Amino acid sequence: MNDFYELLQKIKKRPAMYLGRHSIFSLQAFLDGYYYARREASIPLTEQEQEFQQFLQWIRVRFKVETGQPWASIILFHTADEKDAVERFFNLFEEFLKQKSNSNTDWLVAQTPA
Repeated sequence: MNDFYELLQKIKKRPAMYLGRHSIFSLQAFLDGYYYARREASIPLTEQEQEFQQFLQWIRVRFKVETGQPWASIILFHTADEKDAVERFFNLFEEFLKQKSNSNTDWLVAQTPA
């Protein structure tokens, strides 16, 4: 898969087909498996995949979480249920991309509390 964001859009359109069920933890497991498979095959991360790693840190900053909680747990904590958390994930990802494209500075450093 050359276009990681295209994969995310496919998952967004049909989460149950890719994840088995509409679950934020299934999404996290799917993406963890994706990254694991690339590492095992010695395939370097694309620019989009590297950027997505920044999104995971952005989630912690966005919700002011300083612990090592997984991003899925953070999102679930701020939603009604796992299905809602999947939908929120994609909304947050769009917010992240928009914020990143609108920023002329190092957006992650600017968001990190002092």
